[in-house]
Amino acid sequence: MSFIVADNLTRNYGSGDATVRAVEQINFQIEAGEFVGVMGESGAGKSTLLSIMGAMNAPTHGRFLIDAIDIYALRQEQRADFRREYLGFVFQSFHLLPYLTVLENAMLPLTTIKRPRKEKRAMAATALAAVGLAEKADRLPNQISGGEKERVAIARAIVNAPPVLLADEPTGNLDSKTTHEIMILLQRLNQQGTTIIMVTHSHECAGYTQRILTVADGKLTDTSPVRNQAA
Repeated sequence: MSFIVADNLTRNYGSGDATVRAVEQINFQIEAGEFVGVMGESGAGKSTLLSIMGAMNAPTHGRFLIDAIDIYALRQEQRADFRREYLGFVFQSFHLLPYLTVLENAMLPLTTIKRPRKEKRAMAATALAAVGLAEKADRLPNQISGGEKERVAIARAIVNAPPVLLADEPTGNLDSKTTHEIMILLQRLNQQGTTIIMVTHSHECAGYTQRILTVADGKLTDTSPVRNQAA
């Protein structure tokens, strides 16, 4: 079985004549270590699909499996444990806490883990080094650039070394130069073994992935490999 399996995923909102099919009978498989983009027009169902993959939005029908684990067959508390162990999240908005340092922001996913604070600080420092921000660990978010804030968000997502990274328009607020730097960083993380699934509207960003899942009107319409991968 593939590392990630979407089996007839459907997500409806409302009922009767007012039913909206945000995701409809989607099937795909992703191997461990792939870098996959999800593309489609606004309202196509990309974010709903990503929220299902993130163990945050139960499908109306179908199954979603990671590492042979049927996520929505888990109890709610088990699903929370699964998210913490398996998934890292990166969003278009950085969601950094302004009163915490860069290091403290990167430590946030470790809050519920029972480890010595010294060990947690070391894990966060390692994650910051991985994204090139070791020297800015003691700065506050208002003391770093937008690209650096996104790097902190990525460090926070990988601090617990999850095997899967889910990214929702991670470069949407960045200029073209910084976008390129972030995409190269994501490529490097992927080359180190992290499976990455990234929602994007940008064909430029899609060029850094290995394969594109195209969504239209809630349905998967294409699963093409990227022909000219950026580097």
